[in-house]
Amino acid sequence: QVVESGGGFVQPGQSLSLSCETSGFSLEEDAIGWFRQAPGKEREGVSCISDGGRTIRHVDSVKGRFTISREAAEDTVYLQMNSLKPEDTAVYYCAAAWRPSPNICTFVEGQYDVWGQGTQVTVSS
Repeated sequence: QVVESGGGFVQPGQSLSLSCETSGFSLEEDAIGWFRQAPGKEREGVSCISDGGRTIRHVDSVKGRFTISREAAEDTVYLQMNSLKPEDTAVYYCAAAWRPSPNICTFVEGQYDVWGQGTQVTVSS
């Protein structure tokens, strides 16, 4: 399973760090993705990290502002979100892919086997 935490309410320009604690997965062999769903919109991929952290991807709208990292010893993946904007407001989901192709992570939801319940991020003045 995967469990997200760290959401909250912040003002534009501020930062938040989300955590994704995994159980039953190995960050050395499995891929983790962060997705988000804003009200009235489809869920979209935000950031992902492949097995061993060898490949990292970010959607264009968050490049330069969001950073994905992992702490393998803790089976936890982090999403550091800086310079937050109102359009970042969404429910953020963590998802885990079991033994995907090496060095690959994608924003294809079907790649992921387990999803968390989501954590709300609200950016507003």
